[in-house]
Amino acid sequence: MKHFALPSYKVISKITFCSKSLHSHNHCKVLQVNTIHQPIKLVGINARFTHSCLALFYVRNELEKNCPDVAIELLQFTINDNYYEMLLRLSQGDPRYIFFSAAIWNSSLIEKLTLDLRLCLPACRVVIGGPQASVLGDRFNGLEQSGQDSCTVVLGEIEAVGQKFYRDLQAGCMRSRYEGSFFSMKDLSFAYPYRPSDFTEHLLNKHIYYESSKGCPFGCTYCLSAAEKGLYHKELATVKSELIDILSHQPKVVRFIDRTFNDVPARALAIWQFLAAEAGETLFHFEMAPDRFTEEMYDFLATLAPGRFQFELGIQSTNERTLTAVHRRVDPAYAHRTVNRLAGLGTIHLHVDLILGLPYETHESFMASFRDVFAMGAHYIQMGLLKILPDTPICQDVEEAGYLFCHEPPYAILQTNWIDHATMSELYWFSELVEKFHNNRYFGSFWGYLRRRQEDIGVLFKEILAICQRSGFFQLAATQELMCRKLVEIAAKREDKELILELLRYDWLRCGFRFLPDCLLVDGSTEQPEQTKSILYKSLPAEMDGIYRKNNRNQFFRKSYFLRISQQMLWEIGMKADSSNPCLCILPEREISLYKFNKVLIFFDK
Repeated sequence: MKHFALPSYKVISKITFCSKSLHSHNHCKVLQVNTIHQPIKLVGINARFTHSCLALFYVRNELEKNCPDVAIELLQFTINDNYYEMLLRLSQGDPRYIFFSAAIWNSSLIEKLTLDLRLCLPACRVVIGGPQASVLGDRFNGLEQSGQDSCTVVLGEIEAVGQKFYRDLQAGCMRSRYEGSFFSMKDLSFAYPYRPSDFTEHLLNKHIYYESSKGCPFGCTYCLSAAEKGLYHKELATVKSELIDILSHQPKVVRFIDRTFNDVPARALAIWQFLAAEAGETLFHFEMAPDRFTEEMYDFLATLAPGRFQFELGIQSTNERTLTAVHRRVDPAYAHRTVNRLAGLGTIHLHVDLILGLPYETHESFMASFRDVFAMGAHYIQMGLLKILPDTPICQDVEEAGYLFCHEPPYAILQTNWIDHATMSELYWFSELVEKFHNNRYFGSFWGYLRRRQEDIGVLFKEILAICQRSGFFQLAATQELMCRKLVEIAAKREDKELILELLRYDWLRCGFRFLPDCLLVDGSTEQPEQTKSILYKSLPAEMDGIYRKNNRNQFFRKSYFLRISQQMLWEIGMKADSSNPCLCILPEREISLYKFNKVLIFFDK
């Protein structure tokens, strides 16, 4: 579903004064004046600079099609921009309409801007669309009832809003509310939103958002997509043509916003094959269902260069009763096999989701879900709070489920019948800890070791959490070195302490460091890295094919890092060789891999 809320300005030959009713048709008195030319400002307020607002481009195109004489200006901000400067840029030029796209991350800011714009621009009307439009419309209702009507909300997609909207806009006599449903349109279609100049102006150095379909095959009760039924897919030929145009501008990231990209597996595979055949280094992001992969898809994905595709797979929970309650029809065992198999390919960055606060989810079942998801082997585990979004089916269960949640966006859950507030707080910080320690490239071999041991990862993270909370970790910058120190502290109490230290050193050096932090220094009673380098310098031949030649041998030793490791450590990093005194050599060059770790050589004593 496309969410928009933008400002609109146009050339009009009348000024109209409209009645104040929010929910009824306005009755207008028309005052003849000279023609005025005021641009419509379409405004997107993004969470980050690299994000872009797809809705702006759809709305612009529909406005130009239906009101060809209007002058339109697109503006994009972030939620972290200077508020006063934002207000000045919006009020500049005395616009007649300002449109906003309202979502949970920006609706509080849009509410403030709307109130202040009424003071700066009393003749300007704000038009709000997007998933938060109805909420903001209701909040402004009180003002409108008191005769200060200055806001219009648009519910649904701009393609479906109807001609009445454009006639009223041009007449300067807009109602308080317009609605349109894409799936109620007679001819289902939506146009390509972009034009060449967008990529050099509004989309420069930003992620490109693209949708090849609308609707979702699922009806999860916590999701906005559950409010409307239907599926529509663009023709493959059209999708390829539009993607060719996008890729001609060499974007760094293209994010498909299809709610379930692989709901038709053969179609998804065809698009993947097309994208893989296109030259370039663009990263493509897809939202996927774990139960809609075919053998042909696996075979193809195994051939990809690492890092071209990124999958987001919604697991949400592995508690069967919870999944049934939220209408999430996915078999957890099937999802486990899918994620595990995709992770084994080593070509796709995998992001999986868990939601804290779903119905029937207890502390114990949430921890079980975390253990299950950790065992799948995904690279990123996002553990987010349930959000009680307005107009979603889960709102009907608020009283029965005992949901207490924040009254302001993003409406995060505070308590349920199954998790009290104190436990919710504990699990929230647990989830934040996973975000810091797991969702990066810092400790890959360490987590892999624990996964192979089938250790109770929940217990380990709770131990780390206790240490972190005692030391004020969450008030500090979560650097790799700081987190290493915490893991070393945990390792000190374990029988496998020495192996864990070796794994942490290996992870540290593969991230590009050419030194060891104090917490990972080699014990003084054993061979030091400089001694290892000296031994190898004397024992290795003058030339080694593919590694160094005579003329760059000294450079090789100067830029590489050498570290003696145990036989068990050798096995843990995937080397089955049985030889005494193995030695790691960390090269300055990077691998062609998902995380682009530094390359590693293994030397053995003869």
